[in-house]
Amino acid sequence: MIDHLLQPLICERFLVDARYREGHLRVVNALPGRRVMGLHSPEIKQVAKRLSREGGEVVMPNGARRFCANGAEVIRAFEAVPSECLCYEETVVWGYLINLEKCLLEERLAMLGRYVPVLDNWAVCDSYCAHAKWMAHADKAVLWAFLERWFDSEREFEVRFAVVVAMCHFLNDEWINKVFARINEFDFGSIKSKYKSVKGKPKEAQQGTVQGAEPYYVRMGVAWLLATALAKFPDQTRAFVRSSNLPADVVKLYIRKARESFRTRTVEAL
Repeated sequence: MIDHLLQPLICERFLVDARYREGHLRVVNALPGRRVMGLHSPEIKQVAKRLSREGGEVVMPNGARRFCANGAEVIRAFEAVPSECLCYEETVVWGYLINLEKCLLEERLAMLGRYVPVLDNWAVCDSYCAHAKWMAHADKAVLWAFLERWFDSEREFEVRFAVVVAMCHFLNDEWINKVFARINEFDFGSIKSKYKSVKGKPKEAQQGTVQGAEPYYVRMGVAWLLATALAKFPDQTRAFVRSSNLPADVVKLYIRKARESFRTRTVEAL
């Protein structure tokens, strides 16, 4: 699609330093088959901003070249190809373009509804959520209604998307009880993951593996949300965790997250 725009911005160390490349791949931990070119976030943002302002040429899977006049046309080009044809960085660019569009909330949510099913990696999911500044000003009732379908999903990163958005934009007096009620309903066993759980840390990066129970990235997302809630609403969070239906391993992950954060390392988690 946009390899010709990404290639010149690849980090040189990724190309020449095997140890550095291994570390980068281990952090991203894309699924097997998802190509990782080796760009860093600032360079990915640079490409997205340029495409949003000026458009650019994209190359379709059949080799056909298409000039897109603006970001919206690039988004439509991404939507038109099978997601497995895209590399990790292209999926991130796609999300950034949705955030950069100047459009009505309904239009943005429609684009987002076609993007969320493509999420298959924690870094793509969290990068999108971290840069979705428009959500801070969106109608929260409309946004929450949009999240409902993803909370109910059986796909790991669709659920994680809902959890991370809830953490970023709904941990306040009005919504926190709804957030807690939603995560308390999770049936972790019914959420499907393409990542395989392995014991011990492999010496070399093994794409598509995690050191924890499946769905690992939903469990970690819930733990992260609770640790964040603890910093804002310590009494409510502790009371919720003590009475919740959350699995013991999720509670342990939450306690670990709370201890790791400078905001809550001295705050009682339970």
